[in-house]
Amino acid sequence: MNSESLYQLSSLTVILLLLAFYGGTYLLTLGIRKKQECADEFMVSNHRIGFGIGAASMTATWIWAASFYAAATSGYTYGVSGPIHYGLWGALMILFIYPFGRRFRKLAPNAATLGELIHARHGSSSQLILAFSNVLGSIISLMVNFTAAGALVSVLSPLSFQAGVIIAGVGVLLYTLWSGFRASVLTDFAQLVALMAIAIVIIPAVFFAMGGPSELVAGLDNLTAEQTSFFSSEAILNQGAPFFVAVLAYAIGNQTISQRLFAVNENHIKPTFLTATVGYGAIVIGLGMIGLMALTLGMEPLNGNMNNLIPQMVSGYLPPIFIALFFILVIGSLSSTADSDLSALSAIMMADVYGKNIARGKVDPQRMLLVGRLTMIIATAVGIVFASFSLDILVMLVFVGALWGAIVFPVIASCFWNRITNQAFTVSVLVAMVLFCVARFELVDLAGPGGLFFELLASIGGGVIIGLMAFGFFGRTVGFIAGILALLAMLVFATGFLRDYTVLLASLTAYGTSTLVCVVMSLNSRQRFDFDTIAERVGNYSDSAQDAKPATRPKEAPVTARLATQR
Repeated sequence: MNSESLYQLSSLTVILLLLAFYGGTYLLTLGIRKKQECADEFMVSNHRIGFGIGAASMTATWIWAASFYAAATSGYTYGVSGPIHYGLWGALMILFIYPFGRRFRKLAPNAATLGELIHARHGSSSQLILAFSNVLGSIISLMVNFTAAGALVSVLSPLSFQAGVIIAGVGVLLYTLWSGFRASVLTDFAQLVALMAIAIVIIPAVFFAMGGPSELVAGLDNLTAEQTSFFSSEAILNQGAPFFVAVLAYAIGNQTISQRLFAVNENHIKPTFLTATVGYGAIVIGLGMIGLMALTLGMEPLNGNMNNLIPQMVSGYLPPIFIALFFILVIGSLSSTADSDLSALSAIMMADVYGKNIARGKVDPQRMLLVGRLTMIIATAVGIVFASFSLDILVMLVFVGALWGAIVFPVIASCFWNRITNQAFTVSVLVAMVLFCVARFELVDLAGPGGLFFELLASIGGGVIIGLMAFGFFGRTVGFIAGILALLAMLVFATGFLRDYTVLLASLTAYGTSTLVCVVMSLNSRQRFDFDTIAERVGNYSDSAQDAKPATRPKEAPVTARLATQR
């Protein structure tokens, strides 16, 4: 199959579809605009997002462009277990932040970012490490989504890659700039409803157009033994295990998650996160099944590029109207994540950089809003430029993933253990990053004692991950027992073996090193922290401005505004 065999929409059709999507989204946000925007509303909707909006926003944000392509690639590469290994672990990233998220909200109920909590706990150096990792992750996410828009437009129409990147960047900025996070969650809700409606049509349509269950079963004979097994070791070690390791790292390190955690009404955190977990898993595993179907039919990816699998399937088996629906489906998913990235970046620059390190408590709310909007404009420009460079995204994602893995234990322990110090937090993260790079890029010979050294650190990392997950849901005792059992299992089965899987080895090393250094340094400290002081140090930024206003009865808000801040 060559590029000419793909059905393409006309340039006019694609432009009209993009205008309809971004124009409609922009008009939707007009109803929540305010002449005097409040900084806390701009960042977290005054912590009053309700269950329905919150769950929809979380799901739409977590389903990004890569979810389409990577889920199908996983199904195509690893067979029947591929979609599970991609969708299930991705869904658990949402679920496992829930117990820790309740602790974060209890300690700092007025926070807009996790960095504010860490600043109140430790000070600037720890907070800026967290903020830097969040900024880097969000910029890369923006770049990935704009790149996906350019690739989609260039594959399904005569328009150029750069045209797709620029239209997507300007379109997302247009509807997010004025109302910030409120616009993001409101459009997320509408986009998710459209996504689910289209997905319910597109996924089954492709499935049955290719022959349905009978063809799927018949095609299983074309798969290898590993691809037909639900317990494929190849799929587990190359796809499932690295994703499992990243479960807590992405949940802790991604500001788009913590921003929604602080925005949702505290009483609705549990149902919001549970619903988002189920919604994400169902949609993404369904997308992965399209890749599995392509594998069973013996289809080859166009030009050897796995990202072409889903466009090939849609273009090859469905009529033009479904191709147009698929186009909107992908544009909606990448836009919902991109607007969340812009909102996250603006909140970090407003609260973590301007509020805590420049204004130092003497915040001008209007200047703060200006900082947020300028951040969105600059971030969009940077995302468009970087997307045009076609940089090696995988290398950058691995680096950010390791940085997030290095901060998981210091961040969580800082919220439960009063002996963690600022120095222990900072030093442990930096040492973990250095050792991660040594292992990931094989700067030492991993075949000898060096490999054994890193496998020991990685075994500690494995114990930490299992221990923290068990601790979050079942408490300290169960967490310790689960962590020790996992450590012993890793020491028995991973030594002499894990060095052959450097991505997994390096990621676990980041966890193990930061935990080891942080615990040793904290045990040597006599410092004891009073957690009650965090809430006193993290307040609302707009309180002073609201107190200065005369006491007038508020006007009834438009329906869309009430929806975006519903209780």
